[in-house]
Amino acid sequence: MRFPSAIVALLTACAMSVVTALVPGSATAAAAFGPLAPPNPFMAPQGLASMHNDAGSADAGPLPGPGANFVPIFAYPLLAACPSITQGTDGLVVALCTTIVDQSPTVHLIDPGGFLPRVVPLASLPVAKGGLLGGVYAYLDDNNELVMIDGTNHLLHIAHAQDAKGHWQLIITDSTDVSSAIPPGDQSVGVVPDYLGNVWFASGSGVVGVVKAGGAVASVQLPAGERVANSISAAPTNRVAVATTFALYEINLDGGGNPQILWRQPYDRGPGRKPGQLSWGTGSTPTYFGPTTGADYLTIVDNADPIVHALVYESGTGNLVCQQPVLTKGGPGSENSPIGVGNTMFIASTYGYPYPAVPPDAGPAVPPTAPFLGGMTRVDVDNPGCHTVWDSNVRSAALPHLSTGDGLIYTITRFGFDNTTPADIFSFAVLDPNNGQVILQQPKSASILSDPIQTACMVLMGNRIMQGNITGIGRIG
Repeated sequence: MRFPSAIVALLTACAMSVVTALVPGSATAAAAFGPLAPPNPFMAPQGLASMHNDAGSADAGPLPGPGANFVPIFAYPLLAACPSITQGTDGLVVALCTTIVDQSPTVHLIDPGGFLPRVVPLASLPVAKGGLLGGVYAYLDDNNELVMIDGTNHLLHIAHAQDAKGHWQLIITDSTDVSSAIPPGDQSVGVVPDYLGNVWFASGSGVVGVVKAGGAVASVQLPAGERVANSISAAPTNRVAVATTFALYEINLDGGGNPQILWRQPYDRGPGRKPGQLSWGTGSTPTYFGPTTGADYLTIVDNADPIVHALVYESGTGNLVCQQPVLTKGGPGSENSPIGVGNTMFIASTYGYPYPAVPPDAGPAVPPTAPFLGGMTRVDVDNPGCHTVWDSNVRSAALPHLSTGDGLIYTITRFGFDNTTPADIFSFAVLDPNNGQVILQQPKSASILSDPIQTACMVLMGNRIMQGNITGIGRIG
């Protein structure tokens, strides 16, 4: 059992004021982890282009954050949960949010502002409701246009511009019908460009498709019964990774320009959907990472019971590099994509997290509920094999982000009893990736309305973080 929230908050504030005096802002800068994958030329700048930062879903980026310092925190109330936050070369933020009332997607254009930000969006654009909780995955391209597939199965490019009076607008500049590849009643889940500019997508029923230059659409159907519940990733080799509720795949285009399966690796999907996960199977968007190209390996976390594992495969061959038990000090399950860079992975637990809703086809959780214990593990790849560097019980309430610019992990932590309540406190947290120690926790809210519900902690330009939550976005720094 953890201390009551009020006591924890008081202890945290006192302890962290001492820690901050001892630890400078760039303090604990970690040794270089290894290369990130080369930037995808068809996406916004590295680290800013999607929920998982880049085409390979590294959940890491080169921009430094605010460091281990107390910083101002502001709220953008949008009456929507905001899982996908991106930033273009013009510095404006484009966020894909899901409204609280009917779980329909809305694109917001936001000025992250100066010391006192403008908290009202510059422009907003509702789009047709899609699959996963209304539609959560999108990316920003090299023209600062948001790319997504809406509920009518059209691939949209959404630009932002000012009209003659200086008012900002969000404008659909291109719409490609991909319904020829997606069966009736099915909808897109994830979307990513490869390094040639082809736009790949995956649907809930296991269709993997591609929109090629000129608008031609081609697809391949994965085995019946396998569903896709997370986004997809792309490597500089023009391979695409897709995790279903049964197996991990790597896919590319054959000589005729049609998607083909390079390899399939099944994993232990466990006895059922675990509490704190949104599907029965891995909760991972596959992560490309590696010490040579930045995309040598591919990893997910399985759904085994009672202990889950980080599974690492060679990109291109599918050979298993290692299978390492993780989250042994916390809850045995994760809905989050692993952080991956160089030879290193970081996995955060979501087991027992109280999501306000799950997809209608998610099925019952086994067990129905569980305490949210948290937990995070660092695993380093030795090839052959891998080993655990540290295993902690930090209660990360957000998808963590590793900044290779300052060598720190950023997230939001949750304080309260193991069985979560609306009285829990959320704090901005900074971790040392070398040992897993929390070096700063700044209480930011005692309201359940700021619950980040495991959405991504996005490090933006100007040493700032924008964090989605259940009712909008928070700016940290």
